[in-house]
Amino acid sequence: MSAARNEAVPDAPHPAVDEPGLAASIERARLAMTRAYAPYSRFRVGAALLTSDGRIVEGCNVENASYPVSLCAERAALGAAVSGGAREFAALAIVTDAAAPTPPCGMCRQALAEFAPTLPVVSVTLDGRQARWTLDELLASAFSPAWLDRK
Repeated sequence: MSAARNEAVPDAPHPAVDEPGLAASIERARLAMTRAYAPYSRFRVGAALLTSDGRIVEGCNVENASYPVSLCAERAALGAAVSGGAREFAALAIVTDAAAPTPPCGMCRQALAEFAPTLPVVSVTLDGRQARWTLDELLASAFSPAWLDRK
């Protein structure tokens, strides 16, 4: 794996994850990726959040001709999960049609850190390549509610 892509080291220790739940999340992320709306970048992404109570909530990227209006798959899944009442997450699965496993962008990392700063993240390619990280590995020293303390 290439350090330039900041890919996870395969033997690096990671928190225990519900592997059957994660496998189901990967399949749901793969399905969500097929529904992505990406006419500009042609970079389709599907994401699925595994909630702490075992539910799986998915999202896909939705691009817009006004590029900043676009929505990433990870934040789409987060919004769907929160609107469905979830606030605690066990894992995030991402599937892309890229050649290498792709981590979430910085904005998505920050959004996810609000709810689960140590969230296990797995990214999978269509040919089965996989990388795993924790969110705090991907976003060190995240801005959190603690920074809002004015005392």
